[in-house]
Amino acid sequence: MKSFLIIGMSTFGVHLCKKLSSLGAEVMIADKDPEIIESMAPYAVSAKIADCTNSAVLQSFGVDEFDTCFVCLGGHFSDSLEITNTLKELGARKVISEVNRDIESKFLLRSGADKVVYPELDLALRVAVSESNDSIFDAIDLGGQYAIYEIATPERWVGKTVRELNIRAKYNVNVIAAKHNSDIRPVLSPDYSFKEEDHLIVMGHVKDIEKLI
Repeated sequence: MKSFLIIGMSTFGVHLCKKLSSLGAEVMIADKDPEIIESMAPYAVSAKIADCTNSAVLQSFGVDEFDTCFVCLGGHFSDSLEITNTLKELGARKVISEVNRDIESKFLLRSGADKVVYPELDLALRVAVSESNDSIFDAIDLGGQYAIYEIATPERWVGKTVRELNIRAKYNVNVIAAKHNSDIRPVLSPDYSFKEEDHLIVMGHVKDIEKLI
C-alpha cells in the first residue's frame, strides 16, 4: 500500500486526497486552516494543522517515508517554492507540486519538484478539445503532441473488424479500448467488430487522431 503526504488543501488537494483515500492509499494531510483539516480528516490516516513553510514541521513528518509528497497550495507560489525545496532537502522520494501559471513550472522544477501539475490548464484543454468536435468526448494530453482521445466510432469502421481495418498500419493510431456506456472492453481481439454506438479510446499523435476523426 502506497503512502502519500498532501501539503495544502487547495481544491486540487481536496479532490486528490479523496480519490487516493478511495483507492485504499494511506494519506497524511497538512494545512494551516483548522476548518479544512477537520472536514478532510475522515479521508486521511493523519491530519495536521501546521505551517509547512517551517522546515522543522516538515522534518517532524518524516517526509522521506512517503512514496510521494504533493504540494497543493493553489495560488501561494512563494510558499510552494519554499516547501518544495525543503521537501527535497529532507530526502523526499518524489515531490509533485501544483502550479497556476506556466512561469511557475520552471522555478518549481529547479527547486526540486519531480513533476508539476497544472489542474486548470489540463481541464481547460480537455474541455476545449471535447467541445471543438462532436466526435470527441474526452482527451488527455500526453505531451510531445501525443494524446489519448475518446472518440465516436468512425462511420466507415462500423461492422468491420480490427483485423480488416489494419488500424495501426493504416491510421498510425492504437485503439486501447471500446467503451459502451459504462462498460469498457480493453485489448480488443483481431476479430472484434466495431459498433456504431461504441466510443473508442485511441492513442497516438494528435494530427493522426484528427485525420482519423
